[in-house]
Amino acid sequence: MAELGPVVWPPAPLRTERLVLREPEARDRAAFIDLFASSEVRTYLGGPRPRAELESAVPEVPGRRPGVFVVDHDGAMISIVTLDRRDAERPGHVRPDAGEAELSYMLLPEAWGRGYALEACAAALGWFADAFPGEAVVLCTQVANDRSVRVAENLGFTEMERFEEFGAEQWFGVWFSVPRSD
Repeated sequence: MAELGPVVWPPAPLRTERLVLREPEARDRAAFIDLFASSEVRTYLGGPRPRAELESAVPEVPGRRPGVFVVDHDGAMISIVTLDRRDAERPGHVRPDAGEAELSYMLLPEAWGRGYALEACAAALGWFADAFPGEAVVLCTQVANDRSVRVAENLGFTEMERFEEFGAEQWFGVWFSVPRSD
């Protein structure tokens, strides 16, 4: 996917009440592999990837590129949050030229149900609003993934449409950035 654009990357770590969003480090490699190999995490994301394939494919420092935040809780990676440009060939756009920023995230199962997804995504969206004032962010998740739909709605995403993609009905929402006035 295309990069977000001309911003300073990585930003200083983003701190919330319980979390730190930071750039990936070598110590995160095992957690990255766990995320992508987990059948629970990947239920609505095309299924798990084979662990052996990941062990050989994931670089020493995984996810090191603009738009990828590691979510750290008490010194350990529990999640990733990404902001990428949505591929123009995929359905679901709010700009005539496509290429909106798209928010996505994955949490390790042991971090589920504690509000971390909402907290981490809100921090990433706050950073985005400052870096790209007035720009829309989209989020797409399977309708069947009611937890992700709820997180999107709690973050302030407005449902724009539903469509079929990857063999399932998708929920597609949009959020418009407003710069913080700290």
